[in-house]
Amino acid sequence: MTCSLCGADGPLRFFEVSGGPEGAGCEICETCAEQISGELDPPHWRCLSSAVWSDVHAVQVLSVRLLKRLADQDWARELSDQIWLEDETRAWVEAETTGGDAGETAHKDSNGAPLAQGDTVVLIKDLPVKGAGFTAKRGTAVRGISLVLDNPEHIEGRVEGQRIVILTKFVKKK
Repeated sequence: MTCSLCGADGPLRFFEVSGGPEGAGCEICETCAEQISGELDPPHWRCLSSAVWSDVHAVQVLSVRLLKRLADQDWARELSDQIWLEDETRAWVEAETTGGDAGETAHKDSNGAPLAQGDTVVLIKDLPVKGAGFTAKRGTAVRGISLVLDNPEHIEGRVEGQRIVILTKFVKKK
């Protein structure tokens, strides 16, 4: 089997696409999965020019959401302009991209404030970082967070030069 997004061969994992039918998703490679939950490498995602036309609605939805995240790239904007989606599929795309109100998957800090890609948060508790051998101290600012799309309780950010996963219940939006 090949990755539903980039077509790479190799080990695949199921990636649930939120906001649509329960259990809807697609098989993607580890490279795509890592980038979806972190920073996107624009050259890798040129593969979306094929994936967006997939017969699988979950692949279409995920492709359009990724194109929105790549909106600063000319090629991604041009591709987005060419896309036609059925009303039901477009509603699925918008289910997550409209933010806190519609978001079953909306990321919220410890006070319930919605978090967005690129926000700055502050740790509200000392957090031992497993495998890195240090403790992220309370009050540490984490700038430019990434949302873990398939888990609203997780965000990613850099602390002491290490990219770590942080539970949203331990952060406060700055």
